[in-house]
Amino acid sequence: MIKVGIIGGSGLDDPVIIHEPEEKSVDTPYGNPSSVLTTGKIEGLDVVLLSRHGKKHQFTPTGVNYRANIYALKEEGVTHILATTACGSMKKEINRGDFVILDQFIDFTRHRRSTFFDSFEHGIVHAPMADPFDEELRRVVYETSLELGLKIHEKGTVITIEGPRFSTKAESEMFRMWGADVINMSIATEVILANEADIPYCAVAMSTDYDCWKDDEPPVSWDEIMMVFNNNVDKVKKLLVNVIPKINDPGKNIKDVK
Repeated sequence: MIKVGIIGGSGLDDPVIIHEPEEKSVDTPYGNPSSVLTTGKIEGLDVVLLSRHGKKHQFTPTGVNYRANIYALKEEGVTHILATTACGSMKKEINRGDFVILDQFIDFTRHRRSTFFDSFEHGIVHAPMADPFDEELRRVVYETSLELGLKIHEKGTVITIEGPRFSTKAESEMFRMWGADVINMSIATEVILANEADIPYCAVAMSTDYDCWKDDEPPVSWDEIMMVFNNNVDKVKKLLVNVIPKINDPGKNIKDVK
């Protein structure tokens, strides 16, 4: 049975798109997730919504309990994860308001617990990570985006930095030389854990700014990010509503990460 986990932020728990919503508090061996889980249905399919940074956006990117978040979705029987996130563009051709279906990441974080396997006491586990974002989910999201007329980029490499500060110009230029297409503070950690839990994961990133590498643009600010995001949140919701009914059963067994 399909059950889709949605990880995102404000505006996505809109009762207009989630029918029969119910809030559920859960605990995990890794502590509490960022928020209560909102269960319900979208187009007749079961969904579970989790606010990555908390209902009041109270958790910093490093302070998010990513392990508890992914574990809680696993325990709820989630078969797929669709994540939404704001990002900064590292390329001229990725404009504000564009969507990018991520296919690769560079992890530049330093202070996070990004694995369920803290010990090899019960066996050695090195999770494959060559292609971390689920190809089938990415295809469905891309094709649906085209149908909806969204400005979409079929693939992109995200570099995830620690935060909460933004980049220096030197860092921003370095990330561009490394091949990053967009930058944010959450996705690498999240997709690593989803892969360890064997849950197909797809992230749709919305470009809100140009970080600070672009000399003819002011450096990124939080107010700018929120302005662009709020102007496009209805597009994100429309995309989710149209993608979710097209998701097929992966036929996978979720690993035991206890």
